[in-house]
Amino acid sequence: MILFLITSLLFSSTGPGTFELGIILGEPSGISAKMWFNGDTALDGALSWSLGSNDKLHIHADFLWHDYGLIHSSAVLPVYYGIGGRVILDDDAHLGARVPIGISWLPDGAPLDLFIELAGILDIIPDLDFDLNGGIGIRYVF
Repeated sequence: MILFLITSLLFSSTGPGTFELGIILGEPSGISAKMWFNGDTALDGALSWSLGSNDKLHIHADFLWHDYGLIHSSAVLPVYYGIGGRVILDDDAHLGARVPIGISWLPDGAPLDLFIELAGILDIIPDLDFDLNGGIGIRYVF
């Protein structure tokens, strides 16, 4: 087990087939995961709970594109944007489209993805409604 952790710390990076798991804190807060398809695209999702007016279980998934050239820095700071969907499970289930935008910090030599994001949401079920979600998070890169 310790050998696995040391190897993971030394050789982890974003890329095809890389998986990340961690937390997102904000509205809503919960468990966050991300699977990279290549260096620029990924699928992310969360299983989370809202503490606001929709204090129920939230599930979302987004297809993301990452742009590494928008922020010029010695740090790896890709800006990402995407499209996806959200479901809120309660008595009146909500279904909507998500459009997230965010920024990640991928520390050199550390198997971490720290991120901050804001997502516009257009619910279509049970009623047409616009909402915003946002949060900060950290995921461990396996």
